[in-house]
Amino acid sequence: MVLQPGSCKRRRDATLPCLGKFPLGPGPPRAQWRFLVVNPAPAPASLRIPTFDDVQTARARIAGAAHRTPVLTSRTADAQAGATVFFKAENLQRAGAFKFRGAYNAIAALDARSRQNGVVAFSSGNHAQALAYAARLQGVSATVVMPRDAPEIKVAATRGYGAEIVFYDRYTEDRAEISLRLAADRGAALIPPYDHPDVIAGQGTAALELIEDVGEIDLLVVPLGGGGLLPGSALSARALLPACSIVGVEPEAGNDGQQSLRKGEVVQIPVPKSIADGALVTHVGNHNFAILKDTVDDIVTVTDGQLVETMRFFAERMKIVVEPTGCLAAAGVLQGAIACGGKRVGILLSGGNIDLKTFSALLERRAFR
Repeated sequence: MVLQPGSCKRRRDATLPCLGKFPLGPGPPRAQWRFLVVNPAPAPASLRIPTFDDVQTARARIAGAAHRTPVLTSRTADAQAGATVFFKAENLQRAGAFKFRGAYNAIAALDARSRQNGVVAFSSGNHAQALAYAARLQGVSATVVMPRDAPEIKVAATRGYGAEIVFYDRYTEDRAEISLRLAADRGAALIPPYDHPDVIAGQGTAALELIEDVGEIDLLVVPLGGGGLLPGSALSARALLPACSIVGVEPEAGNDGQQSLRKGEVVQIPVPKSIADGALVTHVGNHNFAILKDTVDDIVTVTDGQLVETMRFFAERMKIVVEPTGCLAAAGVLQGAIACGGKRVGILLSGGNIDLKTFSALLERRAFR
């Protein structure tokens, strides 16, 4: 089923269908606190903010390269959520995560001279793998700045795809500064993991496919780290389903996005500690916030324990492996952070890159039970 922008007949300002139960975050739902945001800072004029047209362009660029991942369902999940739930399985994407979409699109958008000089990125793992793989497929050299404590499976995959790796200490060094210096020294194009218009547009293709495959949904729930997937998804959902509520989910230890949305400006926090290694950022990006501040209805948080229980659910009930960060949105629904009884709910599973040793250890830790 292919929906055109504006095809949903419900009004955008209709009562939000699934919100109203946000025990992990202070304050009322966004529909009740919009007036608290006074004169939010506009996006800097220098920013090129992507639109749904850019998402559609990205879909054409990545066609034949990115997988059209399946949408999975589970009667057990429906019963637990009290809703009809659709899981967009980006854990089955190339390189194991949705990040492949944005990385491939950003490289494909470069001119010939930029491609010749290569690309530089910084990432805790999934963007690193995605960029390395996408670069190899397009014949472009890649250098990735990764934290020394990045999961071994992600480091090995990034190196295996042919990228050069430069390590840094996430608690004492600035990865963006290191990457900017490398890019300048080499004349390479810097492709950050989320704060980039072509990356955001590429990530938005996942929600576009979800909506095309399942039709109208009442609520779209998306993981939030730096903010590539959530704003990209919001571009697609707002264009195709204007009345659909959009909620992001962060790790409880790193709720910079939640704070930013409620304050009306980007809030920076210390480096968080959580098993959701793909969401350990200090603030959302500028391009990303310019979109999510006007399109996302709320952001909630979940604990590490709730992430583990959701990992266990997917392994035992649906026979799939989803990494902790990839479980953020599902945990928000299945663990009760978002009330969505009787609704049609789309959930993005953002990735499945976790080594079996760590996966087993997390599921066995009694402290999480």
